[in-house]
Amino acid sequence: MSKRFIATFVCSALGLMGASGFALAETFGRYECSVIGTIGKDPIVAQAGHLLVSLEYSCVGVDGIMKGDVHTASSASEWIGPKGTFLRGGGVHRAPEGLAVSVITEGTGWVVKSGDTEYAGPAGTESAGKAIFKFASGSLAALSGKTFKFSTKPTAPNRFVMEFTDLAPN
Repeated sequence: MSKRFIATFVCSALGLMGASGFALAETFGRYECSVIGTIGKDPIVAQAGHLLVSLEYSCVGVDGIMKGDVHTASSASEWIGPKGTFLRGGGVHRAPEGLAVSVITEGTGWVVKSGDTEYAGPAGTESAGKAIFKFASGSLAALSGKTFKFSTKPTAPNRFVMEFTDLAPN
């Protein structure tokens, strides 16, 4: 094996060993994400302002143990006015020598407007919730069964940052 591969493996293993502790109250992964295709916004009949929103997205890990990973995912959420609730969501995380599957267990979203006194970023939606790694193997195996919190913030039209925190045993 090459020295570069061994060094990468050892660094990944050390990072995952740290993440497999009882709990981490800090960011362990950060992704930059882009919506793939068109966001589905289906009105729910006979209920004004009530929508089913579905989307697919792809992300690249930019920080933490997810740095360099690729995450492809989708979600569906029910929106009543400016507030949403996740109905389903999750995806596949692909790392060098590893795979993981995450599933959203609960989450909410809300509309943010550019120029609000409390929010200076681009218009869009933010979200937060909890998820679990239902499966993990290879270099991501230590994540299997772990729960975590996620949050998203818009960075540009159809682009957002997603952060993972509070990794804990299930």
